[in-house]
Amino acid sequence: MILEIENVSKRYNRNKYGVKDFSLRIEKGILGLLGPNGAGKSTLLKMIATVNKPTDGIISLNRNNIAKDANYMRKQLGFLPQDFGVYPNLNAYEFLEYMAAMKGVGGANLKLRITELLEGLNLIEAAKKPIGSYSGGMKQRVGIAQVLLNNPKVVIFDEPTVGLDPEERVRFRNLISDLANDCIVILSSHIVSDIDTIADKVAIMKNGTLVTHGSQENIIATVTNKVFEISIKKDELTNFKTQHNVVSTTRKEGDLMVRFITENSLENAIKREANLEDAYLYLTKTN
Repeated sequence: MILEIENVSKRYNRNKYGVKDFSLRIEKGILGLLGPNGAGKSTLLKMIATVNKPTDGIISLNRNNIAKDANYMRKQLGFLPQDFGVYPNLNAYEFLEYMAAMKGVGGANLKLRITELLEGLNLIEAAKKPIGSYSGGMKQRVGIAQVLLNNPKVVIFDEPTVGLDPEERVRFRNLISDLANDCIVILSSHIVSDIDTIADKVAIMKNGTLVTHGSQENIIATVTNKVFEISIKKDELTNFKTQHNVVSTTRKEGDLMVRFITENSLENAIKREANLEDAYLYLTKTN
């Protein structure tokens, strides 16, 4: 199972691109797609999901051009868009049966499959209540269940953890990890903690372009020996930010502990071990 994105662009007018000259080869496993809001992640995912067509370039699955043969992708696809909607008057069983019919999924094992998904997503107790009565996180979990109904080989999640509490996020990550052996999973987010615990590979986008991609270790290596912390007074922060690439700040005994990235250390600064969030913020701010 190989998904190839070759020189793909989505142009809205002469000067405005949602995605520009994007190329990436994706194989089985979990790809974490990171980027700030507005980076072009959703635009890219909608093209992969055949919702929109590229202006230029080719997206192919197992060498099949999906713009020319969208059904080849759709039969193997599970997609949770960022703006996923539900039918509020249906309960979870009814909604998933409806979605199964839309996907052409049926057979004697359908009800068992739906029950397994609802149990795995901790929805079984509320499964017979109208979805309109669900919390935002519960609706999101129903969306995740519909993605998995047809045992897809390409699974796309666009900001899937929005509205999920910490326990639900852990459950979601475990579910995704179980899929990774047999599927291509693309998990898009602007939250690094959604990605760093489960992604086999990471791609970072900014302004519609691919900044970098590779293993987490290789991406983190871009800021190895460049991450430091220093304690400063609160009134010094604004000026410090104008001179340094600040990753985060925390309060400590009335002062601020500032984590920042620099080529050259400062007096009294302490070197810290780099992580994926450091690399992500560095690459999206400086490139």
